Amino acid sequence: MNATRTMERTETVKIHIRWMIRRDMADVLKAEQESFDYAWTEDDFLRCLRQRNCIGMVAETKDRVIGFMIYELHKSRLHVLNFAVAPNFRRSGIGCQMVGKLIGKLSSHRRSKITLAVRERNLSAQLFFRHQDFKAKRVLRKYYEDSGEDAFLMEYRIDDAIEEAVAPFNRIAQFEEN
Repeated sequence: MNATRTMERTETVKIHIRWMIRRDMADVLKAEQESFDYAWTEDDFLRCLRQRNCIGMVAETKDRVIGFMIYELHKSRLHVLNFAVAPNFRRSGIGCQMVGKLIGKLSSHRRSKITLAVRERNLSAQLFFRHQDFKAKRVLRKYYEDSGEDAFLMEYRIDDAIEEAVAPFNRIAQFEEN
């Protein structure tokens, strides 16, 4: 992989986002192994996807899966378990489109937030999710069994996004002293 070329890419790739199916597994595993030191196995994916509240989605272009997301449905939130974009397609808008699709599943009267854990040393993921309006809420000590590494619990709230979008600007308040 040419890291420089991947980092410079900024054009948006046209993708189709759909539910994950069994024949996607080879491409999903390839993206997973290229993305993580402690990659999920095929059994990990299948065990997770057999759960009633676990959903898999993929991003594809030209009949090739180039990104995926696994998330859980909870009563008031969605929780992302695994998410990756194939290295050669990073920084081309695919991750943003997938997160946008997930945010579109939120509603103020049902599920109003998305949570996920990000490894402490995965700065690129932290910055990516921060750019998507996720906020780091707390540190999860020794969260990862495979390495004992800490994680940041990050959260996106639909209420925060709505408040920021419709909050009136108070020109006088900016001059008041605290």
